[in-house]
Amino acid sequence: GSNTDHPLALLHEQFDHSWVSHLNTETSENRLKSKERTPQDDGVSNNVKRPVYNGHWVGVKPAPLKNPRLIIHSPEMIQDLGLSSESAHSDAFVKYFSGDVMGAFDDHEDAESVKQKVVSWATPYALSIMGRRLTSNCPFGTGDGYGDGRAISVGEIVVAHDSTSTSSPEDAPRRYELQLKGAGPTPFCRGADGRAVLRSSIREFLASEAMYHLGVSTTRALSLIVSDHGSTSQRPWYSDRNQKSIPDIDDPRLSQYSLDQRKQIIAQLNAQSKNDPDVMIEEPNAITCRVAPSFLRIGHLDLFARRATKNVMEDEKPDTTTLEFQELEALVWHACFREFPDTCYYPFKDKKDILSASKQLLNHSLDGIASMVAGWIRVGFAQGNFNADNCLIGGRTMDYGPFGFMDEYHPLFAKWTGSGDHFGFMNQPSAGYANFAVLVSSIMPIIEAYSPSLDVAKKFQDEIMEQGQEIFQERLMEVLRSKMGFHPKDQSADDLWSELEALIRANKTDWTLFWRQLMEVVKEYPIQDDSNHVSTSYSDMFDTLCGNDEVAQGSSPFYERPDESAKIEFVNWIQKWRELLVASYKESGPSRRLSQDDTEVLEPAERMRISNPKYVLREWMLVEAYTKASPSSIQSPLFPVSIKSGQVDESMVHELFELIKHPYDEGTEEQSRKYYRRAPDSALKAGGTAFMS
Repeated sequence: GSNTDHPLALLHEQFDHSWVSHLNTETSENRLKSKERTPQDDGVSNNVKRPVYNGHWVGVKPAPLKNPRLIIHSPEMIQDLGLSSESAHSDAFVKYFSGDVMGAFDDHEDAESVKQKVVSWATPYALSIMGRRLTSNCPFGTGDGYGDGRAISVGEIVVAHDSTSTSSPEDAPRRYELQLKGAGPTPFCRGADGRAVLRSSIREFLASEAMYHLGVSTTRALSLIVSDHGSTSQRPWYSDRNQKSIPDIDDPRLSQYSLDQRKQIIAQLNAQSKNDPDVMIEEPNAITCRVAPSFLRIGHLDLFARRATKNVMEDEKPDTTTLEFQELEALVWHACFREFPDTCYYPFKDKKDILSASKQLLNHSLDGIASMVAGWIRVGFAQGNFNADNCLIGGRTMDYGPFGFMDEYHPLFAKWTGSGDHFGFMNQPSAGYANFAVLVSSIMPIIEAYSPSLDVAKKFQDEIMEQGQEIFQERLMEVLRSKMGFHPKDQSADDLWSELEALIRANKTDWTLFWRQLMEVVKEYPIQDDSNHVSTSYSDMFDTLCGNDEVAQGSSPFYERPDESAKIEFVNWIQKWRELLVASYKESGPSRRLSQDDTEVLEPAERMRISNPKYVLREWMLVEAYTKASPSSIQSPLFPVSIKSGQVDESMVHELFELIKHPYDEGTEEQSRKYYRRAPDSALKAGGTAFMS
């Protein structure tokens, strides 16, 4: 048969590994120096912890899973990669994306020549937390041992999109990098096993795809493959005894505080109290393949900038002739090529104008990161571990580890025990800005070297940092305005948000349900009608907002029914909001005027529908899905019954995958009943659901 018969023929025909061909690996001297320091290193395999002194990548062969079985794949991603839907169910696909990248081509008639095109690699990067550059996280204390500890790239492909018109940039060939998470140890594994477990892999797969359908820029998931009765890992986790112990409102220890103060203290404790895991569990290994145009992290540039400026004095330009500086320069060009080729790479590369390219790169990256973080706020997502090494230069969400979609609103909400307040929900724009600051200081050596003077370079740095603050704030406000029904550029209602924030914080409010019910208010009480009679029944509107727990259990946005005084405050807020909204959509109102400049005019109810999802991946849904899929290992206090069976049930993984594809639609009656609801109370307290490590 011809080569096209092989299920992965299209994959290897489209291989084009630019990270490997454009960038450096270690010098032979440095490779030898590392081997001398590492007794267990055989000098070729690159699967033991060792220092890597230079270079942008290290060749690493993935360690294949035993007995791999495909649980789920994304048909859309298969299509985007130019593969056929049948190929996903082939042995070759399961082999390749469970780490047996060579074995996948064993039965190809040109197996030998095809295997020469298969390249896999891991990359080094640096860690900066809230803008502070650290090396203590590196096993060697130098920063030479940090990077992809369990992520291995298994190729880049360029897919030509067939189209009759060649004018649209959408139809230009697209580049995708494929990366396996949990494919065994790399030099940067820091002594860990390099594996991922089924629980975390289910979360990664579903969350990547959910984020994409929510319209927030993200890495995607192609496949989720489990080791069936094969390899396992031990992980610390939460027994069903592990619960938050939060005082209740009548606790004698709180007696000296007013009722409002007690509510605030309890909300604060709820957001911040997190326990550590208390049991070890054995879990099956699994591998998710994630896909993106690139996985270029701020941490990548951070590492090479540190090396390039190691021996540079404060008041002098960096030396552009060193290997370290050249590696930084190559990586900046590569970032331009991979992320923003049309605006940052092609206009400047032939002229060797890296100064202009770098400035453009910073502008585009700023916009991408600020828009991404504002998107997280819009959909109620806390990334949880938002360091510069988990922040992609292109502004795509990545690293779905300790994330959580928020149930009850609190400005400091985060799921991970290590998050600290600086990664709390409403602090994410500041964390994003701190990461952007690391990106700026990582590109400054280039800007200093090629600017007419250090003063000119410094002035640019000050300007872009100031602009950064404005853009992070502006992107956030645009999202909040849209959520309230206003045009994103309409500033007339900005004070409404701060009043509302205090109200929902004080009244145990579900973030997703609140906004979606607010949209229902606009649907039920239109702000325009032909007879010019616009409803002012603000108290009835509050009832619509509250939903109906008797009819649909759990559908009210309030975890506790607001008392009389809170109700009065909400009704007053609704009145202010409605009056501003009505005024803003009148003939000469700001939202109406601004909408007329857009390609399509959105009415407020529709604007609110597409800004406020009905379905997000709440933690209790994920817990139920992975508890059923991996019953022997995880004992969840929420679902004690399903544990006993030991029967593997992956149906809920598929059910949630269908649900998240249409987060803004009403969904079926069954979906609405099961998933458009507040978290059960137990979920707000249980270890592993309310918080995790």
